[in-house]
Amino acid sequence: MRVFTRTRTPETPDEIWFVEHPAVYTAGRDALQRCGSIGDVPLVPVERGGDITFHAPGQMVVYPLLDLRRRHLFVKTYVSLLLETLIDTLAAFGIESIRHPGAPGVYVPMPGGMGEFSGIAKIASIGIHVSRGSTLHGIALNVHTDLAGFRRIAPCGYSGLRVTDMMSLGADCDLETVKGEYRQRLLRALNDIQISSNHD
Repeated sequence: MRVFTRTRTPETPDEIWFVEHPAVYTAGRDALQRCGSIGDVPLVPVERGGDITFHAPGQMVVYPLLDLRRRHLFVKTYVSLLLETLIDTLAAFGIESIRHPGAPGVYVPMPGGMGEFSGIAKIASIGIHVSRGSTLHGIALNVHTDLAGFRRIAPCGYSGLRVTDMMSLGADCDLETVKGEYRQRLLRALNDIQISSNHD
C-alpha cells in the first residue's frame, strides 16, 4: 500500500483493496507510544490517524487508494463518503446505524453502556492517511468477527466503548456478500462525485 502510493504518478489508476487480516492490533500515530504490550497478538504501527484498533478474520477491511486531487475531493468529503456508504450497506442488511459526533466510525443502537457511548456500540472503524493528495488505509466493518480482541483495549482510544458485529445483530450474511454490497455502493458514490466534479 505504501509502495503503491509512494510510486504512483498523476496518471496511475486508483485502486480499492479488500482484505481480511489475521488477528492483529494496529495503532495510529496518536496511540503507539502508550499502547504497551497486548499479549500474544501482534501490535503493528501504522501511518494513519486514530488510536488503537483490532483486526481479525470475519472483518471487512477496505483500503481505497485514491488520488483526491484528481477526483476534486476534500478529505472531509471523502471521509463522509466512506462512512455514508457503510451506513447504506448496513441498511441493506436491515441494520440501522449512525455516526457519532466527535468519535469517527459507524455505530448501532444497543441497550446499556455508560457515559458518552450509552445506548450505542461501534460496528465499523475508519482511519486514513493522505500523502501528496493520495489516500492510504480506510475502513473496517465487523461482519462475523471474534470480538474478544476488542475487550483487551480501549477501542479507538475510547474507554467503555462497546463493539459489535453484524452477526451479533442477527444479519443473515457472509463476508463476501457484504463486500459485494459495499463495493457496489462505494463505486457508485465515487462515480457520482466524479461526474459532479466533471460538470462543475
